[in-house]
Amino acid sequence: MFIDSHCHLDFPDLAHNLDVLLDKMRENQVTHALCVSVNLTDFPRVLALAQAHDNLFASVGVHPDYENQVEPDAHQLVQLADHPKVIAIGETGLDYYRLQGDLEWQRARFRQHIRAARQCNKPLIIHTRSAADDTLRIMREEGADQVGGVMHCFTESWEVAKQAIDMNFYISFSGIVTFKNAVALKDVAKKTPLNRMLIETDSPYLAPVPYRGKLNQPAFVLHVAEEIARLRAVNLNEIAAATTANFFRLFKLPTLVG
Repeated sequence: MFIDSHCHLDFPDLAHNLDVLLDKMRENQVTHALCVSVNLTDFPRVLALAQAHDNLFASVGVHPDYENQVEPDAHQLVQLADHPKVIAIGETGLDYYRLQGDLEWQRARFRQHIRAARQCNKPLIIHTRSAADDTLRIMREEGADQVGGVMHCFTESWEVAKQAIDMNFYISFSGIVTFKNAVALKDVAKKTPLNRMLIETDSPYLAPVPYRGKLNQPAFVLHVAEEIARLRAVNLNEIAAATTANFFRLFKLPTLVG
């Protein structure tokens, strides 16, 4: 079986078609999915999805790309995370690609999320783009290794991956690893220890080959696993078993949940 460790089923492109998406998950043996929060305004609908379906889970956090938000403090995040279906803090992190100028507010927001994760003892979902050095520095300064988490939709170098792994983090691969030009990322997928690997879709974005350019969905995480199995020259079942076990371990879930 497979698990989509990062998707956005509450987004309008997917939410209107939820029953079909859940059926497609079952067809592709995708047994569970983590619906990830990007802002606090929409968090209630993320949590509602998780509450309505045994095989869906939620996180709580504010994405670094969302400007002009009421900045969450650690106490607020801890309160919102106090629910059995909320299994992570995030997504959080730094993104210097889409936004420019004085981004100290991003760094301050990131610190609040790490502090919240430490207080409630739930792992972090970290987004980093064009900001690896600062991301790793703040993770170290704030003690992110105490709770660990996942570097979601990983696109950085093997050196960055190694440093994250050393801080108790998992590396999650999305449909990008199936893209022909993602040569460096394919190398990271070969080198990442199987016991530190997750797979995801980040749907509705980044559909893998053979669906590249189309609307993504959790069922397509199968194709991410297939590409990693091909790269590592192992049986697909090995990738399925490892990434599933890793998901349950990281998020402190009983293995037969759902």
